[in-house]
Amino acid sequence: MGEGGADSDGDTRTVYFLSDRTGITAETLGHSLLTQFDGINWRRTSIPFLDSVDKAEDAAVRINQAAAREGRRPLVFSTLVDESMRDIIKQANCVFYDFFGTFINSMEKELKQHSAHVIGRSYDMRANSTSYFDRMEAINYTLHNDDGVSAKNFSKADIILVGVSRSGKTPTCLYLALHYGISAANYPLTEEDMDSMRLPKILEPFKSKLFGLTLNAAQLHKIRQERRPNSGYASLRQCQQELQWQESLYRMCKIPNLDSSNVSIEEISAAILSRSGLKRALYGQ
Repeated sequence: MGEGGADSDGDTRTVYFLSDRTGITAETLGHSLLTQFDGINWRRTSIPFLDSVDKAEDAAVRINQAAAREGRRPLVFSTLVDESMRDIIKQANCVFYDFFGTFINSMEKELKQHSAHVIGRSYDMRANSTSYFDRMEAINYTLHNDDGVSAKNFSKADIILVGVSRSGKTPTCLYLALHYGISAANYPLTEEDMDSMRLPKILEPFKSKLFGLTLNAAQLHKIRQERRPNSGYASLRQCQQELQWQESLYRMCKIPNLDSSNVSIEEISAAILSRSGLKRALYGQ
């Protein structure tokens, strides 16, 4: 992510995410903290694979330049493991938030053991090979079982998301597979299904695996308008009819469901896992 890109209106602050690996952890934790502050435009820069003194010194120069240019200290979120590189960054003109150092020292005292201080341990394929390949398998399964294209494989699904077209099934399935190793399939409820006013026959053997997604009619209308403007498919009336039928089906068949209106995909996925009781395939579990 390059430096720049902030809006011209409002207060603007520069933020750096530093890591000796991908930077995903620093970005995720840092972003969670930044969201608690309103009215600020964050100019974000990620610097991953910061694994040498030279790279750390270059990063410190960039941070100092930003501080001089803007007249205020950048915020720096770091998951750097190497203490010598952390010290280089700390000397820059910044506010330094050290995720690694903050917690590791306290844990060493509690566990009465020195930490390994090994870079990239959380991505160690040897330690986490089972969970890693479980996630890769789940992703492959999900890609090949999108929109009911291979319903014959539903027996291998951990969960099957159902809902009308554009209710968020595909992105949620992919998120569940990528982040949690869940083999998620999905089936779109169509106008043809509405005519029968019953659960589609293809889903009947897998009723225990079903989880429904829904959303409000105005949002569905907006999403469909972007896909097929001014079509019958996108009309507000059509959206209302499909959602009313869908909600009746969920009640009749006792399908657990979730309203995804204005809810992030992370929250949707976490709620599905919590309510379905599925086990996450992460971190060598």
